[in-house]
Amino acid sequence: MSEPIRVVAVCGTRPDAIKMAPVVRALREDPAFTVRLIATGQHREMLDQVLRLFELTPDVDLNIMTPRQTLTEITLRTLEGLDRALQESPADVVLAQGDTTTTFVAALAAFYHKIPFGHVEAGLRTYDKYQPFPEEMNRRLTAPIAEFHFAPTETARENLRREGIPDARIWVTGNTGIDAVQWVAEQSLQSDDPALQRALAHSGRVLLLTTHRRENWGKPMGAIARAVHDLLERFDDLLLLAPMHRNPIVRQSLLPILGDHPRAALTEPLDYAPFVHAMRRADVILTDSGGVQEEAPAFGKPILVLRETTERPEGVAAGAAKLVGTDRTRIVQEATRLLTNPDAYAQMARAVNPYGDGRAAQRIRTILRQELRP
Repeated sequence: MSEPIRVVAVCGTRPDAIKMAPVVRALREDPAFTVRLIATGQHREMLDQVLRLFELTPDVDLNIMTPRQTLTEITLRTLEGLDRALQESPADVVLAQGDTTTTFVAALAAFYHKIPFGHVEAGLRTYDKYQPFPEEMNRRLTAPIAEFHFAPTETARENLRREGIPDARIWVTGNTGIDAVQWVAEQSLQSDDPALQRALAHSGRVLLLTTHRRENWGKPMGAIARAVHDLLERFDDLLLLAPMHRNPIVRQSLLPILGDHPRAALTEPLDYAPFVHAMRRADVILTDSGGVQEEAPAFGKPILVLRETTERPEGVAAGAAKLVGTDRTRIVQEATRLLTNPDAYAQMARAVNPYGDGRAAQRIRTILRQELRP
């Protein structure tokens, strides 16, 4: 019997943990693999609560988080920590997902140690290096290093092909985020957050807002907040649920405009499981999050994307999402259309989720076994 395939799985942020958890769990169910999970701690509390939800404990925690850390500091501390970890525990493959700084640095560290790197959720692109920042360049710099490109969709595969990635190194697996959201939706909800409870019990309609992207800081986020305030004034049955990012820059834009409105439920960031239930309850979702663009179609929820570009055009093409940017008038116009036109709402709500069937992690496990122990 051959030795197990030694996998190092790396995560650093809440989205990393959500999308890597199904992969780690699937690999650990198979005796052909041994898995060491390394957490960089790029996000701290949000990362930890997702790992607890999926019953995962890091084998190594680099704990790089410091107040107001810069991208340079994140990069340096992550690289130094992963370098030490890979020296101490050799691997046959390193895995990380998506477009965080943790992911790019994990690929770089694997390259320095001459270990094959597997990129989960490979091939997303806007082709604007500052939209989103720094994620677009993180994933584009990861691609030339990766040996295994696990593309979530055919569109992502085509992006990689155009960049010269050999077709034999690209596999369309679906998105592991759908694996995660389906698993969580089946679990019972345990949350006493008063804002969430208020939304779940609300007899009218619920608007879910998430906004945090760097390119929306300042005036764009202020315009988003004013647009949402306009909607609350226009529709007296509408309740806003807005889990706010911990970054004070975000809160400085939202609280002065929305904080005193009687139907605005602004709250701390929701843990992942409560947030999944919030998506299920919402009638319309306004977001600049990439993950929410993938997850909400699983529940038939129309999404208005508060960005000028998206690396997830499949949702737009399928009709589940619509790019509206950050213009106050445009946001109000498009949300009003969904809230007043049942046919327009139904058209978006019925769109087929293009991001997967919940079996992406199983496909990744099969590919690694075939490629590393043929």
